Amino acid sequence: MAREIVLDTETTGFDPKTGDRLIEVGCIEIDDLLPTGRTFHAFVNPERSIPADAIRVHGITDDKVAGAPKFGEMCEQLLEFIADAPVIAHNAAFDRNFINWELANCGRVELHESRWIDTLQLAQGRFPGMANSLDALCKRFKISLVERTLHGALIDARLLASVYLELKGGKERVLDLSAARGPLTAAAAEAATHGARPRPLSPRVTETEAEAHLAFLNAKLKDRSLWAAYGLAGV
Repeated sequence: MAREIVLDTETTGFDPKTGDRLIEVGCIEIDDLLPTGRTFHAFVNPERSIPADAIRVHGITDDKVAGAPKFGEMCEQLLEFIADAPVIAHNAAFDRNFINWELANCGRVELHESRWIDTLQLAQGRFPGMANSLDALCKRFKISLVERTLHGALIDARLLASVYLELKGGKERVLDLSAARGPLTAAAAEAATHGARPRPLSPRVTETEAEAHLAFLNAKLKDRSLWAAYGLAGV
């Protein structure tokens, strides 16, 4: 599969058109649905104060971003990291609106809507009528939230990368039978999904018991024995 970028943002509010700004962006690079280890993270000076309600969500204060670069000063690094990869986000319209507003504000080309993959829409298609927030999906897929005391762009991007893996098939991908990977044998497929087959127990029937059982079949059932029909009466 192609290289993809999982992205999350933190902001001063809900709508850049009403004066809200981006204050943090975090990205995780994935390849074939697995993190490569490459990340991008930056705090951004929003050139305005951060409301108390927003601080309660992500814990980012005015002091924390006072010395951070403005978006126009770091957007080149962000765009180089994303390059031409699809961008994955949860409730993607929110992150796309802020990223594109900031790009347009500094004269850069926006990331077209067609490049974005919305994991919220993927989750709603798979779990209609259920809670599909990032927290809810992590709990549903048993993804640990231990490090997430507050929202954070890079932490949330890491969690979202794990959620995206599960939404796209999760650990079942080990059964990929593409020519590039080579076909799996029946034994390998069994081991990949259920673990190695345990060694069977040795028979506990004594020779005397086996002879008595055979005598019973011959005397009582004769040709009506299920085992006799398969030539196994003496087994």
